[in-house]
Amino acid sequence: MKNLTINQLNEFQTDYLKDPVQRAVRRALYQAPLFQVASSQENEANMQHHFSIDIKTMDATSQGASGRCWIFAGMNVLREIVAKKLNLAQFELSQNYVAFYDKLEKINFFMESVIELKDRAWDERTLAWVLTTGIQDGGQWDMLCAVVKKYGVVPQSVFPDAYQARNTRDMNKLINRRLRRFANDVKKADSDEVISTLKETALKELYGFLCTCFGVPPQNFSFDVVDKDGKYIREDHLTPHSFYEKYVGVNLDDYVSIIHSPTVDKPYYQTFTVSYLGNVTDVPVTYLNLPLDEFKKCVIDQLSDQEIVWFGSDCGNYIDRPHGVWDERSFDLKALFNIDFTIDKETSLYSWDSAMNHAMVLTGVNLIDGQSDKWKIENSWGKENGHNGYYVASDSWFDSYVYQAVVHKKYLSEKASAALNTEAKLLDPWDPMGTLAD
Repeated sequence: MKNLTINQLNEFQTDYLKDPVQRAVRRALYQAPLFQVASSQENEANMQHHFSIDIKTMDATSQGASGRCWIFAGMNVLREIVAKKLNLAQFELSQNYVAFYDKLEKINFFMESVIELKDRAWDERTLAWVLTTGIQDGGQWDMLCAVVKKYGVVPQSVFPDAYQARNTRDMNKLINRRLRRFANDVKKADSDEVISTLKETALKELYGFLCTCFGVPPQNFSFDVVDKDGKYIREDHLTPHSFYEKYVGVNLDDYVSIIHSPTVDKPYYQTFTVSYLGNVTDVPVTYLNLPLDEFKKCVIDQLSDQEIVWFGSDCGNYIDRPHGVWDERSFDLKALFNIDFTIDKETSLYSWDSAMNHAMVLTGVNLIDGQSDKWKIENSWGKENGHNGYYVASDSWFDSYVYQAVVHKKYLSEKASAALNTEAKLLDPWDPMGTLAD
């Protein structure tokens, strides 16, 4: 390895100090945020909240200080169906209810994983990944479906958000501490009977812990609302499953999770699954990788039919949060630093510069001569930023940072439909396509 030399650094400094532009930039950055200084006034006109396809949806929701974006996005999709059936102006399904059972299923999933891996060394990569990751708030579309199919849904009014559901850090830390102790106990256990007893004890304790933090999830409930016309509606003796069947009624098996991952290890028209990723133990997370043009066509076709789209992206790049804009053209970093910071999607995935970290809902797109140029997004960060909690993303940002979408199978091409029958290739637990669940 070559060391930096003093002469080399002196040369760098001499050249740098000759640049009056960098002196001005340095002054500006002394007391101002970097991306604020790099903001491009000229681009603001391109990112107005006007769309040729604009599906009218309800008020933006807020996930609080939690990583439940995937649950909020899923419930935002399903609530529109309920609201349409009941003629409601505003409505929410209980994110708290889904999060409770997601946590419980993840606890069981973790326990089963460490039991399976109990004979591996503590520092073996897969076991270390399971232990380090522990129980988090994140999740995937298939994980959402698994919980909804098993436990149903309830209105938010029946099981509203608890403080711990909105502020999960301390709760998660304690769950993971108990689970890691369980992992150590399993390693020391000398029989399957002992392990079974250890698991039953820990499950019972953590079920009670979740009830204390989230509340006790309802098994039977009454539901009443007032519709847009002032009509009072009430129904008694509902269960989470009967409510879903009557007021949602969507066959979740009709939907498929498509991804765009332009990496050599993931050929197009191939399905993939991620090892040690999930909540309900017998439900794998499965993706179908498609070329970008076909991926976007599926999404646009569904939006054109007035149906919104759940999607996963990397929300941390090129965001102007106060104005609700995702667009790399909003920030002129090259002019500011005289450095080219661009990176292609394949390299960003391989190098971990980017990965999925947020799920939202696409509710519109602007088409010019049949081509998309910007997208409307329903977020779950409250109504304080953006356009009352709605955001706009450029088409170029979509191409670079959107990795996943959920569409009805009818929008797949014949080739893509046939690819659903391929045997899913197993990806490592730490693959970028699984990071939304971290």
